[in-house]
Amino acid sequence: MEVQEELAGSDFIRDIVKADLAAGKYAPQAVHTRFPPEPNGYLHIGHAKSICLNFNIAAQFGGLCNLRFDDTNPSKEEVEYVESIIRDVRWLGYDWQDRMFYASDYFERLYECAIAMIRAGKAYVCSLSPDEIRSYRGTFTEPGKNSPFRDRSVQENLELFERMRAGEYPNGAHVLRAKIDMASPNLNMRDPVLYRILHESHHRTGDAWCIYPMYDFTHPLSDAFEGITHSICTLEFEDHRPLYDWALENAGNLPTRPQQIEFARLNLTYTVMSKRKLLQLVREGFVRGWDDPRLPTISGMRRRGYPPAAIRAFCDRIGVAKKDSTVDVALLEHCVREELNKTASRYMAVLRPLKVVIENYPAGQVEHMQAVNNPEDPASGIRQVPFSRELYIEREDFMEDPPKKFFRLSPGREVRLRYAYFITCTGVVKNEAGEIVELRCTYDPATRGGDAPDSRKVKATLHWVSAAHAAQAEVRLYDRLFSVEDPDRDGAGESFLDRLNPGSLETLCSCFCEPALAALQPGASCQFERMGYFCADPDSASGRPVFNRTVGLRDAWARIQQKNPD
Repeated sequence: MEVQEELAGSDFIRDIVKADLAAGKYAPQAVHTRFPPEPNGYLHIGHAKSICLNFNIAAQFGGLCNLRFDDTNPSKEEVEYVESIIRDVRWLGYDWQDRMFYASDYFERLYECAIAMIRAGKAYVCSLSPDEIRSYRGTFTEPGKNSPFRDRSVQENLELFERMRAGEYPNGAHVLRAKIDMASPNLNMRDPVLYRILHESHHRTGDAWCIYPMYDFTHPLSDAFEGITHSICTLEFEDHRPLYDWALENAGNLPTRPQQIEFARLNLTYTVMSKRKLLQLVREGFVRGWDDPRLPTISGMRRRGYPPAAIRAFCDRIGVAKKDSTVDVALLEHCVREELNKTASRYMAVLRPLKVVIENYPAGQVEHMQAVNNPEDPASGIRQVPFSRELYIEREDFMEDPPKKFFRLSPGREVRLRYAYFITCTGVVKNEAGEIVELRCTYDPATRGGDAPDSRKVKATLHWVSAAHAAQAEVRLYDRLFSVEDPDRDGAGESFLDRLNPGSLETLCSCFCEPALAALQPGASCQFERMGYFCADPDSASGRPVFNRTVGLRDAWARIQQKNPD
C-alpha cells in the first residue's frame, strides 16, 4: 500500500529543498531522501516522525526515498529488528519500491575509501587502548593530544589495516582513525575512529569481515553512494555535521555531495524514547515485548489499535522545528480519536457485568434491534443486535442509593436501553455477602427502538448485551506506562524505572460483548459504545476474543484547545 501524499504547507527543511531546486543545485537530479534506521531495536513514534518527513518530502517534490539499514554493529543487530522495521514502515503506508539497501552492501566500497584516505595521509592506524584514546581526546575546555601513532608512515598504516582485515589482531588492538585536528573545539573532529576490530558474525555478511566501519564514516558515504541529496536527521547529529562533510570531502570521487539537515527529535510526555531504555523494559520484563501496547513503539501502537493514518496526521500536526520540545501525548490520542471516530464501527460491550432480568418480558423470546454501525459514516450501514429477557449492563450504571446527580439506573427509576426499550428497576438480588448480583426490572413494550410514545423523558441511555447471545471476552485496559510527564528527569537516587505506573494495565477476564465482536479479526478497531475505542488482539482465540483499549472517549487535548484556541 502506498500512502497518499500528505503535503505539508511549509517548514524550514522544505524551504531549503525549494531553494535548492530553484538554484538548480541538483539538476537534473530530483530530490532524493532516505530513512536510515540502525537495526538494533524496534522503531518508535520518534522514528515515525522521521519516516513521514523523509517520504513525504520526496513525494512532495517528485523525488525518491530509500529505506537503508545502517547495519555496522553486528553485536547489537538482529534479523528480527530488520524484519520489524520493514513491517512498520510498510504499515505506516510508505513504499520504497526497489530501493531497500544495507550499509553492509557497501563494506568493500567503504574499505576502499578508507584505503584512499590512508594513501592521502588522512587516516592512520592507532594502537592506543580505548581508555587511552578517551584520555588523549581532551575535554570541552582542554585540547586533546596527538596519538603517538599518528605519524606512522602510509606504508605501515596500509599494512596494519590490511592485517586488521585479515583477522590477525584481537578486538581493541588497533583502530583506524581520521587525521583531522586534536585541538578542534568540536570533539567529534579530534581524530575520530573510522574502523574498529570486532570479531562478530554479521547477520548478512556472516564472518566475511572482522573490522567494521563506524556510523559517522559509513553514513555520509552511504548517502553519497545512493545519490541522496538531502540527508535529514535529528538534532543530536548537528555537532557531527562537520565530520559528515569531512568524510565526503576526503573519500575520493563520489557521485553526489549530500547535505545534512537537522531537525528536532520528537519527545513525548509520559514515555521514554531511548532505545536503550526501551530494550531494558523489554528484557527485564516490565512489559510483554516490543509490541506491548504501552510502549511508544510502532509495533506497540499497531497492537493497541492506533491507525497509521492517525500517526501520520500527528506527525504532520506537530510540524518540523529546529528546537527541541516535548509534545503532550494527549495530542497523539486526539489524532487517534479523530481517525477512529470516522472509521470505527460501534458495538456494545459490558466490561464489568451486572445481570438484569426483565420480569415482564416473555421467556424464550428474542428480538433483533436495529443498530447504527457508525453515525459518522452513513455508508457503514446498520446491524441487528439480539435482545432477550436476561441482559448484562455495566455495574457502574446502577446504584442502590444514588446521590442527587446520578441519573442512571436505581430502584424505581426508568432508563433507556440503547436501541431497545425503556426499563424500570423494581428489585435487587444480593448474595450472602450483601453484594448485588442481579437486578429485577420491567420494560415498556411501547418504547421499542428506545423512543417513548408520550412526552416522558429519561436522563440516561445505557448500553447492554443479551446474556443468552453474548460472547465472553477478555479486555485489557491500557493506561500510560509512566506516572509522571517526564520519566527521564533527574531525581535523587531515582531512575526512570521508579516512575513506572503500577496501574498501566488492568485485565478484565469476564466481559461480555455483542456476538458480532467474536468474529472481529485481530487488528480490527471498533468503538465500545460509551466505553472507548478498542482493538482485537492477536491473542484472540476462536469464540474467546481479546480486546485492547486503544483510547478512551474523553479528549483532553480538544478541551485544552477549546480553552486556549491560540
